[in-house]
Amino acid sequence: MADRVTVIGWDGTPLTTAARSALSAATLVAGAAHHLSLPEVPPTAERIRLGSVALAARRIAAHRGTAVVLADGDPGFFGVVRTLRAPEFGLEVEVVPAVSSVAQAFARAGMPWDDAQVVVAHRRTLRRAVNVCRAHSKVAVLTSPGAGPAELGLLLEGVHRTFVICEELGTTREQVTVVTSDKAADHTWRDPNVVIVIGGPVTHDPAAAHDGGWIAGREPVTTPRGWALPAASYGGEHELGEGETDRIRAAQLARLGPRVGDLVWDIGCGTGAFAAEAARFGAAVIAVDRDADACARTTAAARRFGVHAQVVHGTAPHILENLPEPDVVRVGGGGAAVVSAVADRRPERIVTHAATRDAAELLGRDLSEHGYAVECALLQSVELDTRAWTERKRTVVFLLSGLLLDRTA
Repeated sequence: MADRVTVIGWDGTPLTTAARSALSAATLVAGAAHHLSLPEVPPTAERIRLGSVALAARRIAAHRGTAVVLADGDPGFFGVVRTLRAPEFGLEVEVVPAVSSVAQAFARAGMPWDDAQVVVAHRRTLRRAVNVCRAHSKVAVLTSPGAGPAELGLLLEGVHRTFVICEELGTTREQVTVVTSDKAADHTWRDPNVVIVIGGPVTHDPAAAHDGGWIAGREPVTTPRGWALPAASYGGEHELGEGETDRIRAAQLARLGPRVGDLVWDIGCGTGAFAAEAARFGAAVIAVDRDADACARTTAAARRFGVHAQVVHGTAPHILENLPEPDVVRVGGGGAAVVSAVADRRPERIVTHAATRDAAELLGRDLSEHGYAVECALLQSVELDTRAWTERKRTVVFLLSGLLLDRTA
């Protein structure tokens, strides 16, 4: 096992005294090509071109001597330190950090970043990174080949964002470019790069934006406590549909479990109550309705709660064909034809409702035939006027949920 392993972050500036001292004593140095060409790397040291960090860690663990691993930026922030400290390698690691590329990118842009989401985009995580960019107003994306600014822009079709693209930070080839997301695919971008993705202002409370936040990774907004809020929270001037009442909405949210990185479809969005609350969980939301007034109400609901939702005016199932792949879906209207079209897209979870048992059985059979495990419950809620304890409103609905077992995470 290596006697000592030092991980050195490099941000393009001259190495610190501690970093130079560790390098001068190294008998093995691992890093990218531009790291291994640094003049401070001892000519007699064994050199490992860093591709797979796990493979490098095995070689370091078998090395007898002093090892140094060079990495860009802060190696403890989405970096090599996590892998090197894995129990199977048994390495004791000392870290000499540098400024992270995310901090550098926001510094070049002259923007604060305590309220930013930070995501890593690889080919396997690109879709989830894009969903975070859909759902949040400020996101830093650490890109990789095949999952860069062009791919982000293409997958954000229909959503306007501004990209601040920072290429080769800390080097003589550093360049910062500002483009709209729809233009990002028109260029070839150099690796490595960081993309700052900025959306429109969605602050719920204007005073909160000036006061700043108190927790990193959260936008400075204030929203009401609780979930499945009553109609009055959405303006109160429009009656909630049978599938939108607060008790049913609570069950829908519980079954779907929307989360950061998800894309939620809300088909038949009505007043926008469900879409707004799914977005409050941090998920990206596409809300669809054939009624232009419903689309306007959904846009207003999202704005009222300081969240993003892409609202699409059109009739399902035809309008669904060109939408990006969903993770979970609420079908608020359209019946069996829409449920069947949604199931064809294989989201992990689907919720819908029916007014009668016959309709519920029809929807349930369709979901089962698509390979979903189906659950159905008859939900009845009675709203009482507590001044006289008399019944004010009664709602009875069959709630169906489908779980696609081969996609559960």
